[in-house]
Order: sequence, then C-alpha cells, then structure tokens
Amino acid sequence: MPGGRLTQQERQQIALGLGDGLAYAEIARRLDRPTSTITREVMRNGGPTAYRADLAHRATEHRARRHSQAAVRDPKASPQAYGRDAEAVRQYEETLTTVFIQSGTPKMMARVMAAIVISDAGSLTASELVRRLQVSPASVSKAITFLEEQGMVRRERDERRRERYVVDDDIMYQSMMASARGTAQVAETAREGVGVLGSGTPAATRLENIARFLDFVSESITRAADQARELLHTKPEHTQ
Repeated sequence: MPGGRLTQQERQQIALGLGDGLAYAEIARRLDRPTSTITREVMRNGGPTAYRADLAHRATEHRARRHSQAAVRDPKASPQAYGRDAEAVRQYEETLTTVFIQSGTPKMMARVMAAIVISDAGSLTASELVRRLQVSPASVSKAITFLEEQGMVRRERDERRRERYVVDDDIMYQSMMASARGTAQVAETAREGVGVLGSGTPAATRLENIARFLDFVSESITRAADQARELLHTKPEHTQ
C-alpha cells in the first residue's frame, strides 16, 4: 500500500470519484489508500460537495510549508515520547479529529477532544491546548464547556493548582450512554406526535414505528454499553 502524501493525480481521482457518487471506501480501494486518508482529505478540503482537486493540492502544500516553518521557529519542541514519528502522530490526530467531526462534534470541540485523547496523561491544561492547537484561550474554553456538558471531559486541579481537562477511561461508555439518552428522547418525542396527529392515521403510524425502533436501539445501546464497560478498565494483552 503506498504511503506518503497524496499526489495531485490522486486528488483528481478523488474528485472524479466524488462526482460519480462513490463512497470513500470505494475511492480508497481504487487508489490503494486507507479509507481514513480519503476521509481526512475530503473533510479538510471542503467536504464531498465542495472538494476541488487543485485547491486541495495547493492547500496541502501551504500546510506543509507552515508546519515546516513552525518546526524551524520552535527548535526547543519536545521530542515525541516512546520514539514516535511526529508526522505520523500529527496525521493520526487529524484523522481522529475528522472522525469526531463526522460523528457530529463541532470542529473546535473535535480538535480539543482529539488532542486530549492522544495525550499519554489523558489530560491537558488550557495553556497546553492553546499552544498545541494554536488557537485562542476563549476557543479552548468554549470547547471544554461543550465537552463537559456532554460528559466527555471533566476538570480537576493538579499539584500546581492548575486546572486540567481530563478524559476518563469511561469516555466511550459516557459517549454511548449520551447517545442512548438522545435516541430515547427522540423516541419519546415521536410518540408524543401520535396523540397530536391521531392514532391510526398514516403520519401517527409512521411516528409510532419510529418510536418503537428507537426505543429498541436505545435499550440495546444501554445494555451493550453496561455489559462491555469493564473492558475499558482492563489492560490489553499484547502479543509479541
């Protein structure tokens, strides 16, 4: 499987694939690239309806120059822990951010969430986020407030009395439970419409079916999350 940055020819093939209505996975298969590479490329360059190969290529070259200049300006930048490849880590962070965005998380909140998740400590301070993401303190504050309301992060004080934003091991459990609650709320609202529109009418029947479907989905998510929760607190076994 080829590695490295996408070529201009590959970007043209992506644009053609999008124009033909192909799924990201199919475009990736044709280019022998990971689906995540295609997803990230499209989402960071206007999305499937606004993607333009030439503009995407120029934007990527500009970002590459900017990252290179930033590295030169910051010779004291900390080396990656555990001998990690800094560029590979950066690209993965962008991929994770894109996935969060696709799941409905606003862009800045997704960037903050990704940064915290891939930190070894599982926590970052506001100043660390500002430096890492090159954004304003106000943007970080707004993102943290949103994520906290969603139960995705929590605040705590470290030994230096600095406020840290923490991702618990329960992050995926909390996310699934929030999803289940949201689904249950939609089901409840759909069922309210049955009485308004008249039981037995076509519209009311449709809403009742939606409510029953979503009830089942919500209950299934909750049950599965509860059953699998202990997996979040076990150490994976790594085979040599």
